[in-house]
Amino acid sequence: MQNSNKQKVLSLVFGTYFLCYAFRIYEYFVLRTDQTLIGEAIVHKLLGIGVLFLVTFWQHFSLSEIGFVKEEFFVNLIKGFAFGCGVFVIAYGVEILILVLNGSFESLKLFVSFYAINKNNGNRTEFFFFLICVLGNIVNVVMEEGIFRGLFVKILEKKYSFLASILISAVLFGFWHMIGPIRNFFDGSMSFAGMIANICMLVATSTLVAIKFSVLTKITGSLYMAMADHFVNNTIVNILHVVSSLGTDQLMVVRISIAQSVSFILVLIFYIRFINQKKSCHSHA
Repeated sequence: MQNSNKQKVLSLVFGTYFLCYAFRIYEYFVLRTDQTLIGEAIVHKLLGIGVLFLVTFWQHFSLSEIGFVKEEFFVNLIKGFAFGCGVFVIAYGVEILILVLNGSFESLKLFVSFYAINKNNGNRTEFFFFLICVLGNIVNVVMEEGIFRGLFVKILEKKYSFLASILISAVLFGFWHMIGPIRNFFDGSMSFAGMIANICMLVATSTLVAIKFSVLTKITGSLYMAMADHFVNNTIVNILHVVSSLGTDQLMVVRISIAQSVSFILVLIFYIRFINQKKSCHSHA
């Protein structure tokens, strides 16, 4: 009976995941919205939000049970923004220092670009593009945090431990990000070896980032700090650019790696303190 219940839980999670992935594949390979003036693959995210609410209500969860908690809404958003901005201040600082030492740093520039694995494309300064970037990333974080850190973890925790639940969800989130290199390979803009290398990098980094977001959600009891941090992660690399004599954002991968490494370590420290405080409270009860 226990194994049967676990299979039902996994079937629900994987069924929801593959439905959302089907929308994602269709948009990336057919609609290609991210290659249009919009610059964002937003259609499958909007459909994913619809799936999120349908499955949530079908499973008789309230929105607060999957992390959309009203209490301390603004507090957690501010914490997430501050945390995300803080680690990127460090990351940009290190990147600029490296370029200064090499004698190649020129300036920071504000414009909208479209993230493309290891470089940014586009150079738009019109307000419309900043608005699209912001709105697109809001839709993105609502869908991805709601599905992966909210709904999936809630469903999985019915039959699995918190650690197992976030690991399963994190791995799914990792593979969620391999669609870009696959499309690039089929479009002829990336070699097979390049596709494999980029898939490995994206799956590994996205899995670690997903664990971080899940832990932030556990610590705060809501999705909003993770959502704000996720928003900063996705948005800042698209609007704040480092220009050097070598080009624009040549060390972007280094910048992102530093930001994510620092934030992961800090969240791990916060989580250890959180666990120790809970143990201390139980021992004094």
